[in-house]
Amino acid sequence: MTVTQLWRYPVKSMAGEALEHASVTDLGIDGDRHWGLVDRESGLVLTARRVPALLHATPVWHGTSIAVRLPDGTVTADDAVLSDWLARPVTLRSPRRDERGSYEIAEDDDDPTSDWIRWHGPKGVWHDSTRTRLSIIAESSLGGWDVRRFRPNIVVAGGDERTLVDSDVVIGSVRLRVMKELDRCVIVTRPQPGIERDRSVLAAVHRERDGNLGVGAVVRAPGRVAVGDTVDPVG
Repeated sequence: MTVTQLWRYPVKSMAGEALEHASVTDLGIDGDRHWGLVDRESGLVLTARRVPALLHATPVWHGTSIAVRLPDGTVTADDAVLSDWLARPVTLRSPRRDERGSYEIAEDDDDPTSDWIRWHGPKGVWHDSTRTRLSIIAESSLGGWDVRRFRPNIVVAGGDERTLVDSDVVIGSVRLRVMKELDRCVIVTRPQPGIERDRSVLAAVHRERDGNLGVGAVVRAPGRVAVGDTVDPVG
């Protein structure tokens, strides 16, 4: 397999940015999900499951500072402006190294009024899963779907990402342990710039892939990855 795309999502559930190369730390691609909007009343890290508007905002990251470009073009890091935009009190921030984010998902994707389940993610980064620091998906798995629906970090060609589960791989100078297939939720159906709402996407993932698409990995050894790198099995 060969890397064909790299993606980073500086603010959780907001638009991603395509990269040619990236540094990878123990937390994943440097800058990926390092910021989020935290609801000051509930303590939850907001995602597009509950707040679809997040997918229409774009992070503006200059390495030392983060801001958000809102749909009307406003660029801001002001919590008051962001709170006004979402009509709820929020704070744009990164987690402490020892902090675990709190998240929620509806029990029934088709009924947003159903009960919502809460859980904690890993320490130090706003990822949902304690077993994932970055994600990989194959072009063959995407088919005709826009890659942005699935928000992967690494897109590969030349194979099926499912064959990597429960193995170690080296990409560039990074060693990863591929932990599991990624279960998908209503976010893949949400509209975002240039993408229409499409409920059939999630239905197809459940019908054809048992609800999973892409795989999640943790970092065994940090380093650098680049478009064009090969995915080499270890052992």
